Amino acid sequence: MDMRAIRTEADYEWALAEIETYFDLQPEPDTPEADRFDVLAALLKVYEDAHHPVVTPDPIDMVREWMAMRGLSQNDLAVLIGSRSRASEVLNRKRALTMYMVFKLNREWGLPADTLIAPYPLAA
Repeated sequence: MDMRAIRTEADYEWALAEIETYFDLQPEPDTPEADRFDVLAALLKVYEDAHHPVVTPDPIDMVREWMAMRGLSQNDLAVLIGSRSRASEVLNRKRALTMYMVFKLNREWGLPADTLIAPYPLAA
């Protein structure tokens, strides 16, 4: 079984290529191939956590990015959370998201509630 520590980007690329083969043909449980998959996944996670951490986005940045990716306007947000002025205040960080707004953004747009409830700075 070819296995090695992941210390460099080259090692990381090698491990990604190795684990990718299992995505098309998953190994049977309790086999050496399944064990190899588990070890590769664990090694990749440790390396990624150290070298490629996933940063939780700021709630307002996430809402703005979501809107941009889907071609949504401030008016679309206004319809969702109650008024155009409220949407403007939220997007300009003059008003914090309320639990109701978080609920609507999560339920209607599918944004993750745990990210939406994170604290963020408001404009002075």
